[in-house]
Amino acid sequence: MSWKRIWAVFMKELVQMRRDRPTFAIMIMVPILQLTLFGFAIDTDPHHLPTAVELRDNGPLTRSFLASLKQSDYFNIVREVTTDNEGEDLIRSGEISFLIVVPEGFERDFVAGARPEILIAADATDPVAAAGPVGAVRQIAAVAFAPDLQRLPARLRSKPAPYDIIVQREFNPAGVTSFNIVPGLLGVILTMTLTMITAIALTRENERGTIESLLSTPVRASEIMIGKTTPYIFVGIIQAAIVLVAARLVFNIPFIGPFGPFAFATTLFIFTNLMLGYLISTVAKTQMQAMQMTFFVFLPSILLSGFMFPFAAMPNWAQAIGEALPITHFLRVVREVILKGAGFQGIWGDIWPIMVILAVLALASLARFRRTLD
Repeated sequence: MSWKRIWAVFMKELVQMRRDRPTFAIMIMVPILQLTLFGFAIDTDPHHLPTAVELRDNGPLTRSFLASLKQSDYFNIVREVTTDNEGEDLIRSGEISFLIVVPEGFERDFVAGARPEILIAADATDPVAAAGPVGAVRQIAAVAFAPDLQRLPARLRSKPAPYDIIVQREFNPAGVTSFNIVPGLLGVILTMTLTMITAIALTRENERGTIESLLSTPVRASEIMIGKTTPYIFVGIIQAAIVLVAARLVFNIPFIGPFGPFAFATTLFIFTNLMLGYLISTVAKTQMQAMQMTFFVFLPSILLSGFMFPFAAMPNWAQAIGEALPITHFLRVVREVILKGAGFQGIWGDIWPIMVILAVLALASLARFRRTLD
């Protein structure tokens, strides 16, 4: 055992780490990224979820209930609607997570002991996100009506409360978790596999030196990019088909919407992930670096897209990052088409951001390719 030889090997490894700066930077940044995301961006008990109210009664009891909702941490009152159809459209489009309806004559029936009903329509495509706020409504109502109950006859102050709270879970009445997870897995699988495969493809050619023989031909950078990414489109289509078949036959998840918008969005998302992987391959020098960079992109895609945790419950800075990720918009499209039956008009608000991201990635890939492989 020679400590001198051990020291020599130790110093050699330090020099190698210094030369491989991308790998060293990723090793430092990954724990920082994980601490930031899990410590500040992730909330398993979602709060401030967008909510609309439909108040058909404008008495003191209704105003007290509305004030308590606004003071609650669970609900963020963003709209006051006047019709059921308006509220249903907001839920279907994903603009709100809850619609709370106070019926006409609520205060009159409350005082008369007729047990009026407060209706809560919840977007149950994510049953975990809906559970906490739905349970909190009963406590909010109890606090709001407590002062008025003290002034009512004793028969109305007895248990149960002189009103009912009816919960209507939209698009997932049974609250099955797989209705949310399985469609979301389509975006996760496509992101993980296609980005990594494409990132490794060109990097492998750089390591083996075969890219030089390819560049000696008249082929252009754009032609290389299209030729290398197009075969993997079929891989993505096969993966999407497997997920859809399993969702229908194994998990009994209905496909409510039209297939055309879904196919268009899926193809667009596949192209976007291939461009992302291609961009990574123009930066990475080795296959190991390509895999590490892919993981660096994949982690926020999982945590900030709304796949595992409610998107609306994240802080504003985390939502801003999430909006820049193509998987965030694709998950909304998948759930709106499969579970809510949305068409092109309903998903266009998430289609055009994916198209913009695709264009940016393609242009950046072309620019980076020419700059690094002259």
